[in-house]
Amino acid sequence: MEVLNSFMTWIFKSRLGQIENFKKNPIEAQQAIFKSLLEAGKRTEFGNEYGFSSIQSYQDFARKVPVLDYEGIQPYIDKTMKGTQNVLWNTDIDWFAKSSGTTSSRSKYIPVSQESLEDCHYKGGKDMVSIYVNNFPDSKLFSGKSLSIGGALEKNPFNPQGKASAGDISAVIMQNLPIWAQFVRTPSLETALMREWEAKIEKMARETMDENVVSIAGVPTWTIVLLRKILEIKKAKNILEVWPNLEVFFHGAVAFGPYRSLFHELIPSEKMRYMETYNASEGFFGLQDQPDSDELLLLLDYGIFYEFIPMEEWEKEDPKIIPLQEVEAGKNYALVISTNGGLWRYKIGDTVRFTSTSPYRFKISGRTKHFINAFGEEVIVENAEKAIQFAAEQTHATISNFTAAPLYFDKTGAKGAHEWVVEFITPPDDPQLFNEILDRHLREINSDYDAKRYKDLALREPLVHHAPTGIFEKWLGGKGKLGGQHKVPRLSNTREYLEEILPLLDRNS
Repeated sequence: MEVLNSFMTWIFKSRLGQIENFKKNPIEAQQAIFKSLLEAGKRTEFGNEYGFSSIQSYQDFARKVPVLDYEGIQPYIDKTMKGTQNVLWNTDIDWFAKSSGTTSSRSKYIPVSQESLEDCHYKGGKDMVSIYVNNFPDSKLFSGKSLSIGGALEKNPFNPQGKASAGDISAVIMQNLPIWAQFVRTPSLETALMREWEAKIEKMARETMDENVVSIAGVPTWTIVLLRKILEIKKAKNILEVWPNLEVFFHGAVAFGPYRSLFHELIPSEKMRYMETYNASEGFFGLQDQPDSDELLLLLDYGIFYEFIPMEEWEKEDPKIIPLQEVEAGKNYALVISTNGGLWRYKIGDTVRFTSTSPYRFKISGRTKHFINAFGEEVIVENAEKAIQFAAEQTHATISNFTAAPLYFDKTGAKGAHEWVVEFITPPDDPQLFNEILDRHLREINSDYDAKRYKDLALREPLVHHAPTGIFEKWLGGKGKLGGQHKVPRLSNTREYLEEILPLLDRNS
């Protein structure tokens, strides 16, 4: 095993030179991607419609090709799902990543080409390992199994008899992994792709608990559910009693901050490492390349061409859109991508804030549709997660999930507020203190919120409901949204979700 670990570590480190190249030459790397995408796009229906063959520069591209949301690109995706090829991309599309993004009733289907699998999603996985073993030369990553928690696959709903399939991007990736990669992961592919989540967690726990698990890759929420099930079956105090060689958790999809203290309880080791990834249905965008910083390195040679909309332009009918070389550190931008899966100038709905432009590093700051700005306070997901994590730390609480929405002015003259539902695994020492710290810290990190809270002029103190464990799972289950890409919306500018959750609290009171 020692020889194999050393050999595999050497193999994966071979990619480091290419990573350094795009870090040092980011604009050249993006220009090369732009040219290759444009060449492929010329041989598609979309490319013919928007005159790709006459595009000579980025300025031509920006002028000729519209910026699209999912509704704008959906007719092309639907046509591809019904069996027509060369619509958005010039090679066959046999896979679609199904995503709801939040608990929206409408599913999104993102085309996944062989190029996007090989040159984006798989490359991201390889680079994740390359950077990790380079940062930690003492790693024994290849001496045991990697546990990965995936979603499920389904028939193409538009063409059930065709060969194309759909599913969570994690399931699509697992299904297409090379044989050698299947040997080093657990559980079995059959179990990993099960659809029914309660039965799946049980079976995953029993399949993996006696393996030599060295690493875990997955979403924090479902990883916690699995680890707790294993502890229950094994009657162990912590997961290191089950997997003594566990050394790293590769995590993504949701912010890790609110879950960090719980993972420290489940895995009580100072040697345990955590590495964040930003791998969405649409592509693999970023990796944590510095062990002492939670900034993500923007991945620039993955078949994705990036553009950005400054958030102050977002609501405008004709917003300013800029290429990578024009972004500034410290500003929030909405991501616009063109990809080797056939997405063209596509708004994915995520926002980022650059922390550095040499190299390009960033933090995920939220969603374009997940924010509260009912009173001009402009609270984004990043603000909420920081405030709730700080309040939990100060009151020795452990958060499982949360959501918040505006509570509007009413006819009695009551001021507006934010209404929160916070699900705890470990409740705070002092519930009222938790609420006060949450409000106070949010004021400290968001000046617009603080201005509205000044002397309760526009916003009074938040109304915080402390919910028992299982409320959000019950809500998602009632909507048929357990597992996979379905996530609890952290913030909403409407009360749609909150009004569905509050009655569940009443039934549990």
